[in-house]
Amino acid sequence: MGSDPKVRAGAVDVVRHWQDLGYLIIYITGRPDMQKQRVVSWLSQHNFPQGMIFFSDGLVHDPLRQKTIFLRNLVQECHIKICAAYGSMKDISVYSVLALSPSQIYIVGRSTKKYQAQCQFLSEGYAAHLASLEFSLHSRPKKNNSRMILRKGSFGLHSQPEFLRKRNHLRRTMSVQQPDPPSSNPKPERAQSQPESDKDHDRH
Repeated sequence: MGSDPKVRAGAVDVVRHWQDLGYLIIYITGRPDMQKQRVVSWLSQHNFPQGMIFFSDGLVHDPLRQKTIFLRNLVQECHIKICAAYGSMKDISVYSVLALSPSQIYIVGRSTKKYQAQCQFLSEGYAAHLASLEFSLHSRPKKNNSRMILRKGSFGLHSQPEFLRKRNHLRRTMSVQQPDPPSSNPKPERAQSQPESDKDHDRH
């Protein structure tokens, strides 16, 4: 909506915790794919770990059903085993259909009697949750503890930001547009030093 939603304290650290243990991070939203660039940029800007990210295919009337279908396909066809699932109260129904146990479903917000037996409420926030995860049996490293390598564009972003590409293009254009006027008393050319940061960009 044109605003910058605040990140809940400790949220990034919780996702990083699971990534450091060797788990694949999957971001799934009911938002339409036309918002991909904004959402992906927001995740990147706020330093969320890279992972797979999935949107609804265009505008849908029932985004929760789309989430359920997508996650069920991941489990049944891709043999993905979900270890922990996070979301808001509306996501409880999605995760329950996937036969996840209440101990695997983490919901942000105040505990309610209606859903108390279906999930773990993170009423004290992500920072307190991270502290409990570090001592929990549910967040031990995978057996081989291998880190999954995702390329720089895994978030759907270019490896080089747009403003850097534009700046480098502008420099190249300016350097070939107008040569210096000939001088009546030519001086020997000197090698000009170039800042390290510029050298790096030119190499790329």
